[in-house]
Amino acid sequence: MPSDRYRRAAALAAAAALPALVMSPPAHADDGDPVSLPPLRLRMAADDSCATASVKTAEARPWTHQALQLSRSWQLSQGAGVTVAVVDTGVGQRSPALSGRVTAEGTAGQDCVGHGSFAAGLIAAAPTGKGAVTGVAPAARILAVRGTDTRGNPSAQLVADGIRSAVDKGADVVYVGQALATGGKELTEAVAYAGSKDVLIVAPVAPDVAPEGVDGRPDTRVRAYWPARIPHVLSVVDYGPAGTRPKGAPPALDPDLAAPGDAVVGIGPKGSGHYIGSGSSLAAAHVAGAAALIRSYQPDLSAAQVSRRLLEAAYPDAVPKLDAYAGLTAVLPTDGPAAEAEADPAHIPPAASDTPRVRALMIGGGALVVVLLVGAAMVIVPLGKARGWRPAP
Repeated sequence: MPSDRYRRAAALAAAAALPALVMSPPAHADDGDPVSLPPLRLRMAADDSCATASVKTAEARPWTHQALQLSRSWQLSQGAGVTVAVVDTGVGQRSPALSGRVTAEGTAGQDCVGHGSFAAGLIAAAPTGKGAVTGVAPAARILAVRGTDTRGNPSAQLVADGIRSAVDKGADVVYVGQALATGGKELTEAVAYAGSKDVLIVAPVAPDVAPEGVDGRPDTRVRAYWPARIPHVLSVVDYGPAGTRPKGAPPALDPDLAAPGDAVVGIGPKGSGHYIGSGSSLAAAHVAGAAALIRSYQPDLSAAQVSRRLLEAAYPDAVPKLDAYAGLTAVLPTDGPAAEAEADPAHIPPAASDTPRVRALMIGGGALVVVLLVGAAMVIVPLGKARGWRPAP
């Protein structure tokens, strides 16, 4: 993650109340037929009742499955043996899609709002009944930790305590469902503690709905939110079926990754029905599920190495887009410089034998003697004939 986040972060404003409901467009199946589903809530007004089981079901496969290449990813990993902590509004332990795989801290096994259960389903839901909604890592376990009060109102201290508790209870990945305008000190310390225990933190880069300004209108200024702004937290922004962010989405400051987060179908805290929601918090849940796939498939990788795989294997775009399958299969360069190759030992040929040289000298000397003898004969023989081979007087 970028190391200059603090230098570039805008001054933080006080947190403002968010609307009780996330207004989402109708869900669309792969064949384009609209499906009317109840909207996911972020938090509850004072007179709201707890979330009930949805009676509507999206029976077609959500668009997010193809976008993340989940069918190919599941051939390699389904997240078995990995625990993902959901620090949010709680996770309903009665949800069939998460049956037997949710451990709750304190009262976090009850989710009156429904947001934490929805996020947990995007991370690890198993298919049930006729519905085709499945989480990214359907064999992973969920650790429910409360990061808000029972009505969904978050605080930096609750989230920081939730991160620490999740780490102490053995989470491999921690998903934070909130984007807070304040609390940098508490959350930075909690993230540092998680890093010291080799735990990866994933968080939305912006809230799902822009906070209200002093004039009562949505405050759409670009600003930093916590804990996403902390170095070593994997910060995530949403995109929709068309590959772009929905109109009116809160601005995102320097996100690390983009993932499906608009018109997303998910589960509720109870029952087999479905809800629909939008926002960066849902995109972050998909990234947390992808991290679980990698930690299961390659358990020797550190949290930093898992984060690097998700970032470097992402589909290149203005903000890199999550590719779960590429994160599992990419071959990345080693972290350190390549070792310098050792030079081969020099090959010194053995000294040449003197025998051929001596033989050559003997042959050459013999030939010279023959030449001399022939030359002498050519002089002596004619003289001898001229004298009749008589001795000189």
